[in-house]
Amino acid sequence: MSAQSKEQPTQQATEPVAPRSMGTAHDRVDGLEKVTGRAAYAVEHTADDPLHVWLVQSTVAKGRVLRVDTGLALAHPGVVSVVDHTTAAKLEDTENAELAILQDDAVGFRGQIVALVLAETPEAAREGAALVSVHYEEQPHEAELREDNATYRPDHVNPELETDTEEGDVETALREAEVVVAQTYRTPYEHNSPMEPHATLATWAESAEDSGDSVVLDLYDSTQGVVGVVSALAPMLGLQPEQIRVRAPYVGGGFGSKGQPHSHVMAAALAARAARGRPVKLAVTRQQMFALTGYRTATISHFRLGARADGTLLAIEHRVQEQTSAIVEFAEQTASPTRMMYAAPHRRTSHRLARLDVAVPSWMRAPGEMPGMFAQEVAMDELAEACALDPIELRVRNEPDVDPETGRPFNNRRLVECLQRGAERFGWASRPRESRGRREGDWWVGTGVASATYPMMTMPGNSARVRSLGRGRYSVSIGSVDIGTGARTVLQQIAADALAREPHDIDLEIADSSLPPASVAGGSSGTSSWGGAIVAAAQRFRADHGESPDAGPETTASATANPAEATHALHSFGAVFAEVRIHRWTGEIRVPRLLGVYSVGRVINPMTARSQFLGGLVMGLSSGLFEESWRDPRFGHIVTQDLASYHVASHADVLDVQAEWLDEEDHLATPMGSRGIGEIGIVGTAAAVANAAYHATGVRVRSLPVTADRFLEVPGSRI
Repeated sequence: MSAQSKEQPTQQATEPVAPRSMGTAHDRVDGLEKVTGRAAYAVEHTADDPLHVWLVQSTVAKGRVLRVDTGLALAHPGVVSVVDHTTAAKLEDTENAELAILQDDAVGFRGQIVALVLAETPEAAREGAALVSVHYEEQPHEAELREDNATYRPDHVNPELETDTEEGDVETALREAEVVVAQTYRTPYEHNSPMEPHATLATWAESAEDSGDSVVLDLYDSTQGVVGVVSALAPMLGLQPEQIRVRAPYVGGGFGSKGQPHSHVMAAALAARAARGRPVKLAVTRQQMFALTGYRTATISHFRLGARADGTLLAIEHRVQEQTSAIVEFAEQTASPTRMMYAAPHRRTSHRLARLDVAVPSWMRAPGEMPGMFAQEVAMDELAEACALDPIELRVRNEPDVDPETGRPFNNRRLVECLQRGAERFGWASRPRESRGRREGDWWVGTGVASATYPMMTMPGNSARVRSLGRGRYSVSIGSVDIGTGARTVLQQIAADALAREPHDIDLEIADSSLPPASVAGGSSGTSSWGGAIVAAAQRFRADHGESPDAGPETTASATANPAEATHALHSFGAVFAEVRIHRWTGEIRVPRLLGVYSVGRVINPMTARSQFLGGLVMGLSSGLFEESWRDPRFGHIVTQDLASYHVASHADVLDVQAEWLDEEDHLATPMGSRGIGEIGIVGTAAAVANAAYHATGVRVRSLPVTADRFLEVPGSRI
């Protein structure tokens, strides 16, 4: 059954899977291809006589294109054609304004695609694009997030959460509280910057009008979800879903930015249509990614905590201000973890947006949880100090019995155990109670802690196919994508256990929209969603065909909805500990130790899981110390648009980073007993670093990144 087949898969209620391979370390099944260079990424796939596409981007933040002069470009050797809004094919549906490029003369943000140059070589395409002259009528724009312009209330926040929530009487509780923390915390714009830039190889069938149900548009795309690309493009191009095929056999990272197709994918499709049967290759440059492929919005979090003198929370308020694009709305769910993290009878959260003439923000690893938990966990550290409490003890005292937001019991909330185990491992007991309590030579030394959480999610729309190959071997097919996380390996392990075989008995097919459909590799939902579908198909197959079938029989099935999602609050938890050293004369910051302890259900493959946790911790460290995109509001563009100016953690910055997890299984969550792990590692990490920096120096930093200059000018003292 293809991803677009009208045939419905069998709905199968799943039973827990007995682990044989799950829980054991297995080498990545694609490791040899990757280390030997045989793994082909999007534009590395061979194509017969391809053209190369270069993007021409707007140089104004808002306005109209008056004309596009292409004469010099077309005269350049190797340039074949230039496509702009006057010559591009018209789309059937333009509701998605980010993808609806080259349809009119309107410019909505600086960096928007205004023309495409097609040429015989990448070099010719690039030079041709430089020779295109675009004339504009410039209009006034707004491109700066401020507290006075972030006032728009969206209908919902990502993905479909309530914009505002309120319970109890927050104002009265704050007036009556013995201790109040009221502060504002800020996180900057951040860009995903995966190792493989976004890229697409596209072929439009030469006789598309006569193709019927056959494939019209064939794409190799660097995406986190092949079915999502089909779903987005088909109605816009006036095609049936089965007329588009998308493959993504290898993807060099995404961090959320490849979770939804961006405008370059439509650019490749329109270029392929104009190329009259010749394939086209479009590779977005690192610099272009900073304008076109999503980013994390900056956030302003106004926090108020009211507590008794013993630290018991009475009231929590989290007001968020952030930005969206004027052309497409995206509201990050920054306050969502505040709603369920700690017990308090009086609670209020809200989100307000500034609608700016800028590129469209999107998912970046742990959207909502990463910036929201930074604010909450630094606020909790401030409350601990105000109450003269150990930061871990404060969190323990405010541990809820049930989910504060829904009133439902938790699936398996083991945050306190994560905090206690981490404290033991980290040597927390010897920590000085006061800040600036330890100095080694010219270095102030401090330690900090922060909690982490991430919702356990499964996505709808997943099916898997199991086919017997005979002699105990099986083919298992699902349209999921491995973006470098090790999904190929863990899905093979899940399939092997569900079929009571060994992993080498499973031939796994993934990353093709012609296979049974799969949801996006995002929201830490991939393994849970795809694994559940594979288990459903395997259990249905064994029920229909027995344990030792001949070659040939096959079953396609999807898992029924998980009833626990309506009865329990399903979340993962963790605790992050950081040691920070700050030089007393220069403010130089070092993080020699970083530890994360997590409760995530059964870990299916300890080898790949450790990579995910460590990667999240390093990305959180990078956010804490370095990552910050700068937009010039005068012109509306990001000026830090390469890895020379947008700094990320390097090898010299990553020292002793450790991750471990509690031994557990959670069959309320999935039949494998597992929960997602891809994002929780980044959550809380920047807060732990900031809290440790305060403990070292007595200087409280409430906005990221934590940089050396924050520690050089301290009123009344010198660190």
